[in-house]
Amino acid sequence: MSSRSRFLPYATTPRRLLMQLFADASVLIWSVIWVMVGIAVHAAVATIAAVGRQVETGAYGIAENLDSAGNSVDNVPWIGDDLRKPLTAAGEAALDLAGAGHSLDDTASWLAWVLALAVASPPILAIAMPWLFLRIRFFRRKWTAIALASTPAGEQLLAMRALANRPLPKLASVSLDPVGAWRRDDVVTIRGLAALELRAAGIRPPWR
Repeated sequence: MSSRSRFLPYATTPRRLLMQLFADASVLIWSVIWVMVGIAVHAAVATIAAVGRQVETGAYGIAENLDSAGNSVDNVPWIGDDLRKPLTAAGEAALDLAGAGHSLDDTASWLAWVLALAVASPPILAIAMPWLFLRIRFFRRKWTAIALASTPAGEQLLAMRALANRPLPKLASVSLDPVGAWRRDDVVTIRGLAALELRAAGIRPPWR
C-alpha cells in the first residue's frame, strides 16, 4: 500500500471502493439537481426584481420629463404657475412610483437568494451531511487500521478483533483452530485473521 493512499478517504478493496464511488456520484448528482432547482427558483423570483427595476427606470424618466415640462410652462405669462402645479404633482407621484420600484427590486433580489437557498439547502444537507459523516468515520477507521497493521502488536489486535467480529466460516477459512493459533502466536494465522479485519474495513492488507 502506497503512503499516499493512506491519506485518501477511499477504500483500497475493489468492492468497497466501487460502493464509495457510487455514493460520491449519487451525492454529486443529487446536489447538482437541487442546485439547478435553486437556480430556477432564483430566476423566477428575480423576474419580479427586473420588473421593479423597469418601473424605477421608467418612473424616473417620466419624472424628469414632467419636471422639464413644468419648467417650460412656468415661463408662460399669467397661467404658467397654474400649469406647472399639476405637472409638479405628477412628477412627485412618478418619483414615489420610482421609489416603490426600487424597493421592489431590493426586496425581490434579496428574496430570490433566500428562497433559492431555502429550497436547495435542506435536501442537499440531508444527503451530504450523513455522507460526510460516514466518509470521515471511514477515514479514521482506515488510518487506525493501517497504523495497527504496520506493527506486530497491531496485527495481533486486528486478529483479535477478527475473532470477535468476523463470521465463523470466514475464521475457519484462515485456520481450523483460529483461537488456538492466535494464542500460539502463529504468524501466518494472525496475519490471515488481521487480513480479514482489514478487508472488512475496506483496506487491502499491506503484506499481500
